[in-house]
Amino acid sequence: MAEAVIDEDLYPLAEPESAAWREVVERARRGLAEDGCTVLEGFVKDPKALQGECAGVAGRAYTRVEVVNAYNIAVNAPLPEGHPGRIAMEKGNAFVARDDIPAEFVIHQLYTSAVFQRFVAACFELPAVHELADPLSGLVLNVIEPGLAHPWHFDTNEYTVSMLTQEPDEGGVFEYCPGIRSPESENFDDVAGVLEGQRPELVRQLTLKPGDLQLFKGRYALHRVTEVAGARARHSAVFAYSERPGVIGSVERTRQLFGRVLPEHRSAAVRSDQLLD
Repeated sequence: MAEAVIDEDLYPLAEPESAAWREVVERARRGLAEDGCTVLEGFVKDPKALQGECAGVAGRAYTRVEVVNAYNIAVNAPLPEGHPGRIAMEKGNAFVARDDIPAEFVIHQLYTSAVFQRFVAACFELPAVHELADPLSGLVLNVIEPGLAHPWHFDTNEYTVSMLTQEPDEGGVFEYCPGIRSPESENFDDVAGVLEGQRPELVRQLTLKPGDLQLFKGRYALHRVTEVAGARARHSAVFAYSERPGVIGSVERTRQLFGRVLPEHRSAAVRSDQLLD
């Protein structure tokens, strides 16, 4: 059922043996290899349906504005002088958690679709991708109201797939620094340089339209959404996948994002690496 909303003339997800499917996958792989990011324009045929569904649940987002750092660890964590985690920012974006997104919604059907997951895995050159075991953060709606922004951060999961469902009147630009860190190196110097506004050459911008599908290596790319302006909020669905099963967000990060923590977050969880967060 989820596949019915996809423009199959452009993206024949149900035909993995076809030349057209392979061409789309190869194009996505080239973008990810070169830039850590790729955009499949017009992936959904009717973005207005997406907008209506997501706007209907946007009011469920946890809207508390908080002071955070790029790693979403405690801002008072004991860190050495000059560490980028000591740089505080205001987090104005809000998330609708997965347990508040109805199963019949297009974004929920896409997230759980085996056909969609097979395609995403192929684009990331993986044998398979797994939904996050996290009951709150696997699938979310990111809501940024006018006057607010989503500050610089890294993702918990290695592989992020997102889709703008409502564009703002002004602002709300996606900015990112591809490959600024790796599983082997935090590269704190460059991260601090970006956060302090001293390394603009590392920052790229991306123009997105509702219904475009974005594939992104968000675990290793520092990224943000700039302040939204005008009268309309920016909404985007975030489909979080991992290379391994069982990944769950940390207690601190979960509390920041959703204002609540479930028993799953307090138990031992699988982490994808040993990066700060």
